[in-house]
Amino acid sequence: MPGSVKLRSFKKFGQENNGYDFTDEGKNGDYMTMASSKDTKDSKAKKDQPAIRVGFFQLFRFASCREILMMIAGSFCAILHGSAQPLMLLVFGMLTDTFIEYDIELQMLLDPAKECVNNTIQFRNLTQEENLEQNMTRTCGILDIEYEMTNFAYYYVGIGAAVFILGYFQISLWVTAAARQIQIIRMMYFRKVMRMEIGWFDCTSVGELNTRMSDDINKINDAIADQVSIFIQRFTTFACGFLMGFVKGWKLTLVIIAVSPLIGVGAALMALFVAKLTGQELQAYAKAGAVADEVLSAIRTVAAFGGERKEVERYDKNLISAQRWGIRKGLIMGFFTGYMWFIIFLCYALAFWYGSSLVVDTQEYSPGTLLQVFFGVLIAALNLGQASPCLEAFASGRGAATIIFETIEREPEIDCMSEAGYKLDKVKGDIEFHNVTFHYPSRPEVKILDKLSLPVKSGETTAFVGPSGAGKSTAVQLIQRFYDPKEGMVTLDGHDIRGLNIQWLRSLMGIVEQEPVLFATTIAENIRYGRPGVSSDDIIKAAKEANAYNFIMDLPQRFDTLVGEGGGQMSGGQKQRIAIGRALVRNPRILLLDMATSALDNESEAVVQEALDKVRMGRTTISIAHRLSTIKNADVIVGFEHGRAVERGKHDELLERKGVYFTLVTLQSQGDKALNEKARQMAEGENAGKTDEESKGLLRAGSYRESLRASIRRRTKSQLSNIIPESSVPIAGELGPRSYSQSQAFGAEDKVGRKGAIPEEEEEVVEPAPVSRILKYNAPEWPYMLFGSIGAAINGGVNPVYSLLFSQILATFTMPDATEQRNAINGICLFFVLVGLISFFTQMLQGYAFSKSGELLTRRLRRLGFQAMLGQEIGWFDDHKNSPGALTTRLATDASQVQGATGSQIGMIVNSMTNIGVAIIISFYFSWKLTMVIMCFLPFLALSGGFQAKMLTGFAKQDKESMESAGQISGEALNNIRTIAGLGKERNFVEKYEAQLDAPYRAALSKANVYGACYGFAQCIVFLANSASYRFGGYLVRQEGLHFSMVFRVISAIVTSGTALGRASSYTPDYAKAKISAARFFQLLDRVPKINIYSIQGQTWSDFRGDLEFIDCKFTYPTRPDIQVLNGLTVSVKPGQTLAFVGSSGCGKSTSIQLLERFYDPDHGRVLVDGHDSTKVNVAFLRSKIGIVSQEPILFDCSIAENIRYGDNQRDISMNDIISASKKAQLHDFVMALPEKYDTNVGSQGSQLSRGQKQRIAIARAIIRDPKILLLDEATSALDTESEKTVQEALDKAREGRTCIVIAHRLSTIQNSDIIAVMSRGYLMEKGNHEQLMGKKGAYYKLVTTGAPIS
Repeated sequence: MPGSVKLRSFKKFGQENNGYDFTDEGKNGDYMTMASSKDTKDSKAKKDQPAIRVGFFQLFRFASCREILMMIAGSFCAILHGSAQPLMLLVFGMLTDTFIEYDIELQMLLDPAKECVNNTIQFRNLTQEENLEQNMTRTCGILDIEYEMTNFAYYYVGIGAAVFILGYFQISLWVTAAARQIQIIRMMYFRKVMRMEIGWFDCTSVGELNTRMSDDINKINDAIADQVSIFIQRFTTFACGFLMGFVKGWKLTLVIIAVSPLIGVGAALMALFVAKLTGQELQAYAKAGAVADEVLSAIRTVAAFGGERKEVERYDKNLISAQRWGIRKGLIMGFFTGYMWFIIFLCYALAFWYGSSLVVDTQEYSPGTLLQVFFGVLIAALNLGQASPCLEAFASGRGAATIIFETIEREPEIDCMSEAGYKLDKVKGDIEFHNVTFHYPSRPEVKILDKLSLPVKSGETTAFVGPSGAGKSTAVQLIQRFYDPKEGMVTLDGHDIRGLNIQWLRSLMGIVEQEPVLFATTIAENIRYGRPGVSSDDIIKAAKEANAYNFIMDLPQRFDTLVGEGGGQMSGGQKQRIAIGRALVRNPRILLLDMATSALDNESEAVVQEALDKVRMGRTTISIAHRLSTIKNADVIVGFEHGRAVERGKHDELLERKGVYFTLVTLQSQGDKALNEKARQMAEGENAGKTDEESKGLLRAGSYRESLRASIRRRTKSQLSNIIPESSVPIAGELGPRSYSQSQAFGAEDKVGRKGAIPEEEEEVVEPAPVSRILKYNAPEWPYMLFGSIGAAINGGVNPVYSLLFSQILATFTMPDATEQRNAINGICLFFVLVGLISFFTQMLQGYAFSKSGELLTRRLRRLGFQAMLGQEIGWFDDHKNSPGALTTRLATDASQVQGATGSQIGMIVNSMTNIGVAIIISFYFSWKLTMVIMCFLPFLALSGGFQAKMLTGFAKQDKESMESAGQISGEALNNIRTIAGLGKERNFVEKYEAQLDAPYRAALSKANVYGACYGFAQCIVFLANSASYRFGGYLVRQEGLHFSMVFRVISAIVTSGTALGRASSYTPDYAKAKISAARFFQLLDRVPKINIYSIQGQTWSDFRGDLEFIDCKFTYPTRPDIQVLNGLTVSVKPGQTLAFVGSSGCGKSTSIQLLERFYDPDHGRVLVDGHDSTKVNVAFLRSKIGIVSQEPILFDCSIAENIRYGDNQRDISMNDIISASKKAQLHDFVMALPEKYDTNVGSQGSQLSRGQKQRIAIARAIIRDPKILLLDEATSALDTESEKTVQEALDKAREGRTCIVIAHRLSTIQNSDIIAVMSRGYLMEKGNHEQLMGKKGAYYKLVTTGAPIS
């Protein structure tokens, strides 16, 4: 069966790709259908494959006919535009010949022996016949230089106008077409990623996917937009230039061409190297991005363990390699640019030397022809050179497209959006595992399920129990078809689920997980995710069934309350009930409860459990739980061990078998026995027999137990409501460490939340940063920048020097004396060679120096930015604008854009400045009048550039904003992919994402027109300048006797400098982008956090005892100022004592822990530590004394040893310390059983380990810091009994001699605390030790005697 499924996808793959000629079909086919489990071994093989596997034209595979037409039209315009320059050369050649004729005539008439008679020059003292014999036929007086020049001026203007129109169309058509294709690529990519099977996500990090969606797709955009049309234009110029050369003078052309392969080779090599290095740099940065993403997502853990500096170092390490590649790229580009210039100058020398001999010695060419041929070939070569940056863009676009297109082509092994597969008419709900063997694709060597065979009858409740890591959750994931088993099959009503339609299959199931994921929207929307098109009555009904209705109605906005990112605004119990509501709204046939109540307090648990018992009727239910009370009344209990179902039966049968289940039960009940004893004595038998559910006569008859249980339930509820007024409705959502995901809270004040409130904030315009400040950050690199600038200055001077030499050569053509002429020409040619040599070295210097300083700056800024982010107080991360996704995007793009204001940018500016400076000096020196006329055009040249820049920066901001909102949706979707898959909501997210793409698309369209017009204007202004200046030059030559070579000298100097201005202005977009990005960055760096981690200020003292006191603390979360979480909490703990907080969820237990950690400071009242006010204590010092173990511990994507080491970032920790800590945490044996022992990677967020294992690692991490204060926030709730017992022992050991604050839902874990504080609604109801509170017969007593597990 699995074979057939595979085969189908294979065939599809082949069909899809027939259109593209892959050179090695086999290899690709193989790569695609390869089971993702092999990916890990395959990464080596993949590295050998080339980084770029996408042909250039394949970049356009998503173009529709309309786009293809636009691109063809754009290309046509580009071709016409490209032929304009060679056309101009024809005019230019005639113009030169006219000038030279005129000059020779003047030179001859300077000879006093000659005069002009009848329009011919004759010797004065000879007759006409004698003159004819002397061959004196040169005409004179006919040539009206001014009239000729006027005609030429008209030609120029005509060409200029055409260029404007063509330039506009070529750019705007291409940019528009690209915008559409990019939108399609984004859609396809996201859609395909959302279709991938879960195993694929195990092997691909989410951070990396986010980077790809932002940066890599932008790279593709650069490769298929205006760059293509500019490339076509330049290439046409190249072709036409050569044609012109061959038609007008083939000898000289061949000589020049003989040298040109050297240039071609240089260009090709450069493109090749740059593409390779860009790929490497991208890869290196993606790693750093993944680190940043992971750290920002786990910011509370990082803060609690003081890991900020360590994380900055880890991030920095990954940046170094990216920097190295960037510098290499700069050096190589500098080398090749220098090489190209050198060859070009050698060409000049050769061409003028040989060309002048053709003009002077054999007189085959006129000087005009020489210029036409030479400039034709030169312009051709230059344009080929200018086309090479486009090639670089194409190459990096292809590099980026490789992975994106491969993802788009990859057929998911389990396609959640496919229409294929049966839908059964009637579903009974029998599920059966047949010999299922399974291992996770990311860890093929660890078998999770081993020949599991197990029936689950319809309509029954089956409970899975067993130690953590035994494969219980995995079995549930196989039922949902997140993975396919490697061997064996899972059937539903006898049908292999692989043959059923996935969406339909998943729609039958409601799943409630232990750590439910809510989406960043309202409560009603979250429930609505369960089933599309559900009415609000159904939502309310589901909320009531899940016992969530009451607490929702107590919130200020009821069902419209926003839950924050990942549900961070809700407490565990509230999240859980919303998730149950979401599952129930589906009205599922099969209900999967994966530890659905473990995160709840007793009271919520009783309520939720009751809700679950109600809805279980008539459904197939699979329940995984560690609290045996929740499983006892299951119809069938299955014991798991090592990936097999070792026993199944009812509660009583299994107890008699004395197997896995028996051990779990006995372990669990012992812990509760002592508690029951006390309670019994105190209740003088009145409650005997029905004290604690879990230890209540385990072997008593079922039916009696059931009825008893129900009555206790009812009582629990009514009693609780007597003691704690309306306490069944916990108020404030708790943003406890348990919402370790960053909550993305908006003030819940006004319903406009998203729509109204945010745009106002977003409009705060960032003032572009002053360049001086950007340079300050680059200050340590001043020597590099100095030398780079010197290099750039010399490079800038080269162009004007060239115009000097060029006009000098023209002047030699009118020299009367032949030998003098020859010497002059040789001298000039030598000079060309010299200039070329200098240019080679300075270009290389400029390239290397600036790339070095730029890359160092980027790295420094990324590091500083990351450091600043980690230094912010936790409240800052609660703001939705600072979600991990948005922050990583900012690090990735902003820092690299700042390079646009320094680095190579400065080189460009210096280069252009010296170019213009030298040119203007030369021009004024030789003819100030002509210079003045041409100078009139310079402002336009500059203006066209400036205008272009202005327009583009306007867009830079919009693009960024619009993509950020799309990025937030994609980030949320990818982070919670399992939940989305379980709910079958992939399509929803794809639609939401696509809706967000509309704005960037519109922005791109408006950009196209403006950019096109600016480009056309910038291109045509040169032609207009030429037309005016040659006309005026003709006037000066005629009227003021200016030598014609001066006209050429001045014009070519200024026009080349003008194009340099144009070049500088073409970089302005980067420059402006850079200033905005820098401003954003500086905003972050300048923000003063309310609680500063990096500061050395604040009190520290040596004899830290751990004496804690809360005095009248009031607190609200900064993002939800209207909900009072703590309401005058006063409680104290002496050193070495254990304080336990008890109370329903949302009463502020976790919040008080966060105040102690100083994630937040109380709004009113004080927290005293050893008598010092916590706000005056040094933050790092305080946190270093506190160890925390939370309910859902966050682990980092590194080895187990590294994770434990994380506990103490102040010192180096030896392996022995780690081992002793893990022994204390009962972890050592389990680690030694793993193949790689302590070097085992835990996966992102610890996904490779079971919960109990994660929890023990977290405990070891807390132990290794040897804290004076230990905070246990529900440290054992997620564990099964066996792990719980070991973990509990570990915790008891760890508590010795330390001040300890415990939050727990099971009374057995807290009965021996020194102080038990019962909280409700953010204040203390009663406190004392177990005996005292039992004596008071208050809230605590009732909780204990009714045996409701407390949360």
